[in-house]
Amino acid sequence: MNSAILNKFITYLLTEKRVSSNTFDAYKRDIEQFVNYLTEKKIDLERTKLATLKQYLQCLKKQDLKARSMSRKISSLKALYAYLSKHLGFENVASELAFPKLEKRLPSYLTEAEVQQLLAVSDNDTSTNGFRNKIMLYLLYVSGMRISEMISLKLSDIHFDTGFVAVQGKGGRGRMIPIPGNVMEMLKKYLETVHKQFIMVDENKRKTDFVFPICYGGKVRPITRQAFWTILKELAKKSGVERPISPHKLRHSLATHMLKNGADLRSLQLFLGHENLSTVQVYTHLETSHLRKVYDKKHPRS
Repeated sequence: MNSAILNKFITYLLTEKRVSSNTFDAYKRDIEQFVNYLTEKKIDLERTKLATLKQYLQCLKKQDLKARSMSRKISSLKALYAYLSKHLGFENVASELAFPKLEKRLPSYLTEAEVQQLLAVSDNDTSTNGFRNKIMLYLLYVSGMRISEMISLKLSDIHFDTGFVAVQGKGGRGRMIPIPGNVMEMLKKYLETVHKQFIMVDENKRKTDFVFPICYGGKVRPITRQAFWTILKELAKKSGVERPISPHKLRHSLATHMLKNGADLRSLQLFLGHENLSTVQVYTHLETSHLRKVYDKKHPRS
């Protein structure tokens, strides 16, 4: 019975909830772990109580899980029992679970000079792969897209007439992102010249709507997150940027740079595709040195 209910919940996450692939994978792992625990204890999901969940979480704590990991486990349980309550009439025994207190961490970001170093290095590689990598790097930074959003971009998402790119974000929420004219020109050149090189199999061009495709096993697929991460780390190494880097750090970097250059939080929220304004408010804690300069320059009594 537990397995049948688990399959229904997984289907719900994909079809109705439409969570991101990362959230889906995390929830699936967490709930499978929980169902295995119940199976060992010979407890049906329908008969679980709040005490059962607390005992399970205590077992996880003994594995020295960090507060952030515990928080995600609890989120998974809450999502599961909210579903069971709404669709199957089960008691929502997870509603009273409390999240552990998380240490507030400020986003890590690159300086504008470090980003410029990265872009400059990508300009030097004129090979087919190098040109594609350059376009991906420029586009990811100037758009503030999540890496999952960029690799799933389709040709039909690019609107050269308006200079916007359509993006499907978390939970299926779509947004339109303005792209600088010079980057749109680079993207257009890439699609007209280099793009076809990545869809050739045995001298035959395969059809695809992906902007950044690769051929693997005779099939055309979008480039993977892992592949771009490897590309980014190699570019960082060549550029002399020594601190750890990731695609998401580029997103944090753009957000910080935009705020520093006068963007308001509401605009930043819409640009990045965050559901809540509170998500972007963390950036107000950054660049205090810049705020000091603005204060000294603009304040009438400074």
